[in-house]
Amino acid sequence: MDISVVIPLLNEEESLPELATWIDRVMQENHFSYEIVFVDDGSTDDSWQVIGALREKNPNIKGIKFQRNYGKSAALNEAFRATQGNVVITMDADLQDSPDEIPELYRMIIEDRYDLVSGWKKVRYDNTVTKNLPSKFFNAVTRKVSKIKLNDFNCGLKSYNKKVIKSIEVYGEMHRYIPVLAKWAGFKKIGEKVVEHRKRKYGVSKFGWDRFINGFLDLLSITFVGKFSKRPMHFFGVWGMLFFMIGFFSALYLIIAKIVSPDFSISNRPGFYISLTAVVIGVQLFMAGFIGELIARNAPGRNAYLIEAKTGLD
Repeated sequence: MDISVVIPLLNEEESLPELATWIDRVMQENHFSYEIVFVDDGSTDDSWQVIGALREKNPNIKGIKFQRNYGKSAALNEAFRATQGNVVITMDADLQDSPDEIPELYRMIIEDRYDLVSGWKKVRYDNTVTKNLPSKFFNAVTRKVSKIKLNDFNCGLKSYNKKVIKSIEVYGEMHRYIPVLAKWAGFKKIGEKVVEHRKRKYGVSKFGWDRFINGFLDLLSITFVGKFSKRPMHFFGVWGMLFFMIGFFSALYLIIAKIVSPDFSISNRPGFYISLTAVVIGVQLFMAGFIGELIARNAPGRNAYLIEAKTGLD
């Protein structure tokens, strides 16, 4: 199969027929074999009934329905496990992503050999204050931390080599950081394409301000896990050693001062409490590192590594 189109959705019954028809037209015009995987993330409207009706007309349409709302990351992860296409394209269900972008996104994966191509909505029709400005700040921070040169990490319109989506796990709200997950998994050819951003035709946006707070927390989490998941002592040990040494030398200074000058009072000085606190924090960080190492070394997937190829082995 050439292409799998993955579409997570929540209460988008009005847009689904138009979107499915549009995608089918693009596929027919370009002679692609394809499937559309709709993931109903706990909709309370008739979205699932609409998907069922669309499948009766077009057997290339498939659906997954969650019993309740789990979030976009869960929807994508479940769909990624089910897809069969050599190229997987994700897009939103609200018609703000144009299916006309599909042929070029497919070509960039197949011909240009990109592992992942992310859409960039250079011209947007969202509210500048509530979406555009926070989004630019969010993208700038993510670009700085991840060292991936993308302008729009959170764009729902992306294309992937099949190997990428079968090698990563999307959980929590990590869908914003799939390029980062792909990079940590060893897929380094990540590109970008300017795509059309269309005005919302039906319904309302499902995202609020909390996504930016959660997004930065997820960025810290994914950065830590990507670097230190198999060697937590390298993180906790360094900081533990730093705090312990600060506390130790501060305490040593106070002890020497007391020996040199017996009238020197230790307990009523801020340095005494700072050194004591630093030693305690240092020991706690060391213990966290040891516990992390024990967990990592006894975890079921402790020796699970992504292997690109083998020769002479089954």
